[in-house]
Amino acid sequence: MSSKIRIGIAGYGNIGRGVELAIKQNPDTELVAVLTRRNPETVKTLTEGVKVVHVDDAASMKDDIDVMILCGGSATDLPVMGPQFAEMFNTIDSFDTHAKIPEYFEAVDAAAKKGNNVSIISVGWDPGMFSINRLYSEAILPEGSHYTFWGKGISQGHSDAIRRVEGVQDGKQYTIPSEKAMAAAKSGSEPNLTTREKHTRECFVVAKEGADKAAIEKTIKEMPNYFSDYDTTVNFISQEELNEKHSKMPHGGFVIRSGKTGNGENHHVIEYSLKLDSNPEFTSSVLVAYARAAYRLAKNGDCGAKSVFDIAPALLSPKSAEELRKELL
Repeated sequence: MSSKIRIGIAGYGNIGRGVELAIKQNPDTELVAVLTRRNPETVKTLTEGVKVVHVDDAASMKDDIDVMILCGGSATDLPVMGPQFAEMFNTIDSFDTHAKIPEYFEAVDAAAKKGNNVSIISVGWDPGMFSINRLYSEAILPEGSHYTFWGKGISQGHSDAIRRVEGVQDGKQYTIPSEKAMAAAKSGSEPNLTTREKHTRECFVVAKEGADKAAIEKTIKEMPNYFSDYDTTVNFISQEELNEKHSKMPHGGFVIRSGKTGNGENHHVIEYSLKLDSNPEFTSSVLVAYARAAYRLAKNGDCGAKSVFDIAPALLSPKSAEELRKELL
């Protein structure tokens, strides 16, 4: 009987492969199955002895998996997969459409409680690590303002949304923070910055043969929750150029809280930043840490949906409480 946390991956794209790599760095976890929409015989995993199962046969794996990590996109995959899988398994996902998190939480919560499972939603770096830092800094500096900047980097969620536009063959989207807005946020002056002032979005799109480029550009620029609130540039390029110049997936960003204490004379700035060579690999590493927390909560009889706000930091670490106090406190 294995004492390791048995992980399943649902969706074997960039995030799924990143999760597989992260599992190799966590000795208390093991990958037992990959679920895919493709023909399972065509999917080759990096790990020996891993079952590849069609997603329609997920229920057959119920007794073999402790935590299922859902690696679908937020635009159309996770709104369906999240509740569906939460009823069968303990789950982790990286749902990142901020405006829809409350309704997504409700749907997953109902399903997880029905199946007596733990589902931690919206795990990653934003939402996720950045969310926690916004909460900590706001609680510590209640009189103040917070600012979140993303990039420069490729947003997987926004790139996924572009690729689902009719007529698009492939595409990548870069989120670019405004240097001027960032300097103002770090100054402690608490500027009032609009969404449009803080970032621009740049899209590199490969259109299908004969597709209406004007219609594609219009659809992208007017897309709610993704592009409509930003100055967005759409560049049409060849597949070769996209592969050559935009295949890496860097990202990062800053969470800044500027506030006052006492009688308002003393100013403070809290800053948390990430500089990532690989957005999917980093996100996947966060997902695996939270899989450990979901497993522990489920073992203790907990159930229902959780967000990163509900998870005690010690649950993420493979170390004991004693080790954590000795080494990190």
